[in-house]
Amino acid sequence: MNRRLRTISFGAIPLLLLTGLVTFDHIPGTSVSLTVPYAAEGPGPTFNTLGEYDGKQVVDIQGTELDPTTGNLNMTTVSVRSNMTLMQAMGRWLFNKDTLVPIEQVFPQDQTEEQVTQANQEAFSTSEASATIAAMNYLHLPVSTKVAQTVDGSPAADALQEGDLITAIDGDSKATPAQVVEAVQSKKPGDEITLGVERDGQQLEEKVTLASNPHDDKTAFLGASMEAVPGGGISVDYNLEDVGGPSAGMMFSLAVIDKLSPGELTGGKFVAGTGTVDDEGTVGPIGGITHKIQAARDAGAEVFLAPADNCAEAASEAKGITILKVSTVSDAIDQLTKYNNGEDAATCS
Repeated sequence: MNRRLRTISFGAIPLLLLTGLVTFDHIPGTSVSLTVPYAAEGPGPTFNTLGEYDGKQVVDIQGTELDPTTGNLNMTTVSVRSNMTLMQAMGRWLFNKDTLVPIEQVFPQDQTEEQVTQANQEAFSTSEASATIAAMNYLHLPVSTKVAQTVDGSPAADALQEGDLITAIDGDSKATPAQVVEAVQSKKPGDEITLGVERDGQQLEEKVTLASNPHDDKTAFLGASMEAVPGGGISVDYNLEDVGGPSAGMMFSLAVIDKLSPGELTGGKFVAGTGTVDDEGTVGPIGGITHKIQAARDAGAEVFLAPADNCAEAASEAKGITILKVSTVSDAIDQLTKYNNGEDAATCS
């Protein structure tokens, strides 16, 4: 706070420039208001992925026995405020430690606020799917390939339906989405491929004659988009609303692993973190790391899991909280285990 007040004392020129960027919003029947072309980013709410939200499990797993869990594995968020007056913007910066960023960084000029929100929600859904598959892969549990959509007029449209599970390719039971794509690409247009399919609990065999790819007539084309889902009758659902973006992936994945494996990843502690995750469990960097650490610390977390690529920035918030450096889901579990056992763990400091 004192540092920011000192900054204001020497920051009259930037303040005047910011004032000069004020825009006028006139709402019929009301007085004219002044807004600045900036958004304020600050600590957002945190959610325990091992607990409940609005009466439902944040990570709801059905179809198998679950291992009891304690402690917290909190995902963290960044709050964004826009359409602020000059005084509101300066107040957020002075008294709330928010970061002021050009509004274009949050809402690009070529996109509406609704489009940005939709894109963030889609990224959130993608992160949920990747989190589940990363957890299944870590636990060596089966993964199935579900048909998400077929292209009208394609070979797949005549043989497959949305929701079908592909269980085999030419008699080979290894049928992940990548393996299906690889099998199709290994053939030529006009070749036949045999797909094992589970539909409504029935096992089917579909022989499909591949077409030419619309963009390359020398490449075989099936015409189906696929996604990996848990196998063995397990289902994983995520029950959080009004949250967007891909940065919850790692914490979701850890929650699935904690619920499906013996022991407790948290050691009964309050752990928080952030980071994207892909199907292979690689943890990627995110934005707003300092605000997320602040939110975790304010919520009572003693440990924060941070992507390795965010470590330099995260280190500036390492007061009153231990920040562990992680690069994969496996690494996050290893570092957390070391911390819980009192061993040397990799930290952002």
